Amino acid sequence: MKKLIYPLLIATFVSLTIVVSADPPPPPPGNPSIGGGGTPVGAPIDSGLGVLLILGAAYSAMKLYHARKLTQEKEAI
Repeated sequence: MKKLIYPLLIATFVSLTIVVSADPPPPPPGNPSIGGGGTPVGAPIDSGLGVLLILGAAYSAMKLYHARKLTQEKEAI
């Protein structure tokens, strides 16, 4: 079994390093005073963060509701 595992691991490692190799970084932007670029614009996180907070609050409220319901059912028995 060991004779089969080691060559298989080596072949997997070699093939993954070839497939997963990353591209080189892009060249730096040009001089902004010449007109070859400007300040980079970041990704907006405002709307996504609000949605995430609302969904998290709804999920925790649901878990709290089910936990209280379960304890009330146990006390009734």
